[in-house]
Amino acid sequence: MRHPICEDDLHAWVDGRLGAARRGEVNTWLAEDPSRIERVEAWRSNAEALRSGYAALLEEPIPARLRAAVVRRKPLPALRFAAMVAWTTLGTLTGAGLGYHLGQSGSSDVDTLASLPHRAAVAHAVYAPEIRHPVEVSADQEQHLVAWLTKRLGAPVKLPDLHDQGFALLGGRLLPTPDGPGAQFMYENDGGRRLTLYLSVRDDGAATTAFRYAQQGDVGVFYWVDGRFAYALSGQFGRDTLLPLANSVYHQISP
Repeated sequence: MRHPICEDDLHAWVDGRLGAARRGEVNTWLAEDPSRIERVEAWRSNAEALRSGYAALLEEPIPARLRAAVVRRKPLPALRFAAMVAWTTLGTLTGAGLGYHLGQSGSSDVDTLASLPHRAAVAHAVYAPEIRHPVEVSADQEQHLVAWLTKRLGAPVKLPDLHDQGFALLGGRLLPTPDGPGAQFMYENDGGRRLTLYLSVRDDGAATTAFRYAQQGDVGVFYWVDGRFAYALSGQFGRDTLLPLANSVYHQISP
């Protein structure tokens, strides 16, 4: 019996990582609907364009400040690897990794949910190791940070307070997302361990989802959709540690 085709299969097909038998099954599934072929071909084109555009960058040596960050902050080998993956496979991140069966929801919802933990984990891996510039706007300008991101995202941004959970706000930054401007808030506990909240605006704000969890390397991610925003809380913590933090964030944002 043929197993349902999932997002992992499609991205492996694009990357040429499927075995012959499974590739044949995916080819048959794609041939059933031209829109499916258009979708994966668009992923392939984006991946090739990004690889071509960043080819020169990938040949450059790792800057000294990043090597120093790797030495100072542990466990960082996986973080450094995730950041490298972010550059080399950015074009194929959308929809990868979660194994949702296509056809269970609209393509917009599938793309948003499937790509969300990857995007959040990559953003965490890129910025969490930063020593001097982890954020664009620091916590001492909290009101300005919220007003600025609300204006840029075109929707009211709420900033959760995690002091009671042992995490102080460091600040936040503007981020690009497939749907337009997004944001990242960063928190840190007394031990120097960091937590990031990633959010992006959705065009269709009607759907909501319950919490879902994904493990991206050594970064755990709780993610959900609520109204106009998609949220993802990421950190190098176990599921049991992240869950109460995600609950706190959720109840503050959507009381």
